Amino acid sequence: MLSKNIEHTLNNQIRIEAESSQTYLSMASWAETHGLEGISKFMYAQSEEERVHMLKLVRYVNERGGHAKVSELKAPKISYGTFKEMFEELYKHEIFVSDSINKLVDVSFSEKDYATHNFLQWYVAEQIEEEAQAKLILDKINLIGDDKGGLYLFDRDMQQLTLNSTPK
Repeated sequence: MLSKNIEHTLNNQIRIEAESSQTYLSMASWAETHGLEGISKFMYAQSEEERVHMLKLVRYVNERGGHAKVSELKAPKISYGTFKEMFEELYKHEIFVSDSINKLVDVSFSEKDYATHNFLQWYVAEQIEEEAQAKLILDKINLIGDDKGGLYLFDRDMQQLTLNSTPK
């Protein structure tokens, strides 16, 4: 059985994961309208992955005797000055999600809810991967600079990254 406090914090994380999905969907749409096919496919996949993360939380809350709530979401940003700016926001967002997960882990540990603490370890590991991937992408973008040929190759590489990744 979940405490009301843990149920509340998990429901907050459900909202964060849903907003993450919407954010990446918006990024995918922006990239697609700017001819960045590889980046858009990567972002569509990221959006779907965040939705899966949200559903995993929903099921956990409900299975543990709580009530997962679907709440109103903030509208995501719909336009970016550059693809670099978009990926900088993605990286900042992943850091925000990691901080939120860490707070959840802390609450579950302080309340001695070891089942939830154990469940959240998957999210901790996932966020390490997500942050590392976002940082690696930003590092590559910084190497490209303003080189249009580099952007073309980067976009193609992003499409390959999407094709080679496995759903989580």
